Parts: sequence; structure tokens; C-alpha cells
Amino acid sequence: MKKYFLSFVVFTMIVTAGVVFAGQSNTGCGLGSLIFKGDGLISQTLAATFNGSFGSQTFGITTGTSNCSQFRGIVNNEQINKFVAENMDNLAKDIAKGSGEYVMTLAILMDVKDTEKPSFCTKLQSNFSRIFPSDKVTHIDVLNNIDSVMKHI
Repeated sequence: MKKYFLSFVVFTMIVTAGVVFAGQSNTGCGLGSLIFKGDGLISQTLAATFNGSFGSQTFGITTGTSNCSQFRGIVNNEQINKFVAENMDNLAKDIAKGSGEYVMTLAILMDVKDTEKPSFCTKLQSNFSRIFPSDKVTHIDVLNNIDSVMKHI
């Protein structure tokens, strides 16, 4: 029994050594980081254990709650991905003319603010050839191209 306890203590010391010397919170986000605040070894260990035991960090990242930021990449957004895949031709027509229900639906799915929607449509229209470089472009290419246009303009 003493052998197992000693092994556990050594293992715990090795695993938590980075936390002791880091001088910052290493637990990331999740409910555990909200409940057990602080940069100390005990608070960080409790926060990480809580997040790992109850899946609160995964839930927080997925929903954008518990001090977590929800992933915003449009290519990995299933709803946007499906919309573009199913509406490529109509979306291309709307982007080419700079307006329409398909480009407005895309704006809604991308959480574009109402005040920024005209600018969004103009950006897409003026970069149509970058978004749809050929008639063989895939919906993933279109999403990556839209993402690139929105980040670099």
C-alpha cells in the first residue's frame, strides 16, 4: 500500500510541476476555472480535476459559456457548412449581385450584425473571383475563401 501511495505522490508532483512554476492559470476555461479561481497549485489542480471529471470545459467551449470562447471558424460550423453545400449556385448568384436571400442567410448564420450586413455583402461581391475562382470550386473552398476575405479585408 505504501508503494502505491508513494507512486501516486511522485506522479502527482511530476504532473503538477508545470503548474507550480508557470505563475499563471493553466486550467483554461470551464466551470472549474470559475469555481476555483487563482494561480496556486491547489486551485488549479481542483479546477482541472473538476473540468476533467464533469466535462465542463468541453461544454463551455462548445457553447461559449463558463469563461470559454466558442470556436468561430466558419468551415467548422456545421450549419454554415451544410447551408453553403446545399446552396452553392444560389449563393454564388447572390454574392455576384451583392444582395439576396442566400447571402443574407449566410450573414445571419455567420452572426454578422445588422449594421454590418451591407458592408459584408459588398466585401463578398467585390471579392467574388477570390471566393469562386472556378466553376469546379467545392463548398469547403468557398468557405475557406470567404473566411480569408473576411479576415484580410
